Amino acid sequence: MQTSYKTVYAGGTSEIIEKKSRFIATVIPIKSEEEALSFIEQMKKKNWDASHNCSAYVLGLNQELQRCSDDGEPSKTAGRPMLDILLGEGIHNTAVVVTRYFGGTLLGTGGLVRAYQSAAKEGLANSIIIEKHFGKQYEITTDYNGIGKLQYIAGTMNLTILSTDYTDIVKATLLIPPDAFGSFQKKITEATNGRAVMEELADVYYAFLDQEILIENA
Repeated sequence: MQTSYKTVYAGGTSEIIEKKSRFIATVIPIKSEEEALSFIEQMKKKNWDASHNCSAYVLGLNQELQRCSDDGEPSKTAGRPMLDILLGEGIHNTAVVVTRYFGGTLLGTGGLVRAYQSAAKEGLANSIIIEKHFGKQYEITTDYNGIGKLQYIAGTMNLTILSTDYTDIVKATLLIPPDAFGSFQKKITEATNGRAVMEELADVYYAFLDQEILIENA
């Protein structure tokens, strides 16, 4: 199981100019190859008058699906260098298209590689990138005497309490990294004399963004 991975939360754009050629990068997050192919086609239609719309994308927790296209540029001068940027930055589930408007001056193979890589880097720099971590959601059921102890333990261990439901008993949903579960379970069992009941709910990936927690099923 992948314990963490980086991905684009919100895509960005950038533009660089090399010898009067414009290189415009557009980056988006993707969840499927169909989304990637649709995005590439949309960019080609939008920028129909461009010299090239080169692309690269990666999918999967282990970046197992990797695709790129030079779209008419010399072989391995555009798509592959862009893909190398995504892989080198450890980015997952992301697609990038770099649109080139030819400025009249040939850049040579080395110049093209540098231009497409620079454009892709700038596109990522202008995107919002988050790191998602693997964790488990647990529901802890306790009485009113135990909830304060649970909150204290969660606070000292920097664990996130997602919700708390107060009725005749108290049910709290916590997000716990796998390496912290054993310690948390021991502490909460000792603090409540074994009265707290823990139930595993789901495996998830989570990230924090501007004090908001983002969660998706693993």
